[in-house]
Amino acid sequence: MPPTSNTQTISYLAKRFSEAGIRLNTRHGQNFLIEGNLLRLLVDRAALDQRDVVFEVGTGTGALTDLMAPLAGAVVSVEIDHQLHQLAREELIAHPNVTLLRADALKNKSNLNPDVVAEVERQLAVHDARRLKLVANLPYNVATPVIANLLSSTIVPAAMTVTVQKEVADRMVATPGSKDYGALSVWIQCQCRTEIVRTLAPSVFWPRPKVTSAIIHLEVDRPRRDAIADLAFFHDFVRSMFLHRRKFLRGVMLSTYSGRLDKPQVDEILAALDLRGEIRAEQLDVPAFLRLAAAVQSALPPE
Repeated sequence: MPPTSNTQTISYLAKRFSEAGIRLNTRHGQNFLIEGNLLRLLVDRAALDQRDVVFEVGTGTGALTDLMAPLAGAVVSVEIDHQLHQLAREELIAHPNVTLLRADALKNKSNLNPDVVAEVERQLAVHDARRLKLVANLPYNVATPVIANLLSSTIVPAAMTVTVQKEVADRMVATPGSKDYGALSVWIQCQCRTEIVRTLAPSVFWPRPKVTSAIIHLEVDRPRRDAIADLAFFHDFVRSMFLHRRKFLRGVMLSTYSGRLDKPQVDEILAALDLRGEIRAEQLDVPAFLRLAAAVQSALPPE
């Protein structure tokens, strides 16, 4: 019987894993969401319809996949664990619109797996009206790179509705001057509207993690994203400015662009934007970061 929101329970999972001889691999961050109402909340907030190609990272037993398949045009679900992949193949056989890939979603920390990207692109190409959505109970160890890399890939989703560690969700929605505000905050918010949908206690997962989680919804704002002339430069610029977050911005800029920008040039850039030399990166909001990055890029000599 395919998994449903009622069968993704500790007793069901323990019995099914025992029957299949599956032992969980802690390296893969495997924590199964066992509350059916929360699985449905995740799907409901994603607002799926037949235009959607769903990208799911971490198929697991296929419980979430099973809920999404009847709603979406197609689902591309990736599972790194070969035993879980085989289990999901058996459980999801009734869904012809589901493509299951046994693979790592990431090629490396900074890039998605090109084979996975190719399959998602193939599904998107089936119809001009198709759009991508990331919907997943993301394994903790890949959550941040999957989301960050999707925003700089060729398959930018229309929206992402996922479970992540609560501290990661807090960083994504953080405001300037707060302890959680950093490069990830700026990279997400320069392109997306953000919302923490629900905080999740460790007790709603099995095995129970040591951290609190959250469902977060990120809606890509195309005009906001398209207004950034050079996304790759902006991404690198923001990461560089936060490498030494407690240092003054002036010093970080001089260090980052040593040999390409001198002190008078950096001071001129900051003065033109009415920014004090002793300001820190964590104090700048997203619009200020966008203006500063554009000014720096304009001032840099050709490489």
